[in-house]
Amino acid sequence: MTDLLFLLGAGLLAGVVNALAGGGTLISFPALLALGYPSLTASVTNAVALWPGYLGGVLGYRAELRGQRRRATALSITTVLGAVAGSALLLLTPGRLFESLVPWLVAFASLALLAQPWLRKRFGGEAGGPPSKLVYAGVFLGGCYGAYFNGGMGVLLLTVLGMFLHDNLHRVNAVRATLSLVISTVSVVAFSLFGPVQWQAVAVVAPASLAGGFLGTRVARLMSAKVLRGVVVAFGLGVAVALALH
Repeated sequence: MTDLLFLLGAGLLAGVVNALAGGGTLISFPALLALGYPSLTASVTNAVALWPGYLGGVLGYRAELRGQRRRATALSITTVLGAVAGSALLLLTPGRLFESLVPWLVAFASLALLAQPWLRKRFGGEAGGPPSKLVYAGVFLGGCYGAYFNGGMGVLLLTVLGMFLHDNLHRVNAVRATLSLVISTVSVVAFSLFGPVQWQAVAVVAPASLAGGFLGTRVARLMSAKVLRGVVVAFGLGVAVALALH
């Protein structure tokens, strides 16, 4: 019973964090490890279990997604290609070198988000114009990273999108939520077919993460763009430290 409540709590909190900015994996993944699951089993089980939370985040951002269908679709196609590559990397290679780079990638993304206004002026082109083609390279790499190791994926995606999409941060975050759902969907298909998923744990964490996803979008709407950016940066740096110490 204690393990059940532990997983429910981890799933709920992970769903909230993923809806806010991403990084809920750093809550649910260690929870699975603490219950004795091997690291690869915990990773693929976690990826499958958190899918409903990403769905809840997208549904919660329906208002912010209005008028962005073409943008979200074009970026999603590129993200799928990256997610396929990342899923293959996780299932086919040990990836120890990549894992050693993860904390640095998350820290870089967090600091880049902090410097986002300056970076947008430097690399993003003129406001009102089409986004730089670099956004597609960025979301491809974000898809690859997110499918391989989910922790900090939202921070990376929000940084890339915020640099190149001239829009309200809440609307950009809604696109980020959509791309996170796309990456998670590719991971679920790949890991369900080829990975050692523990479905008993999924049955507990998945509904809790769905509820957390809805709750997280409501919390995000209460924040101004500056506060949301600050929360994401602070959480991202915390994730980087946690990963470095893991």
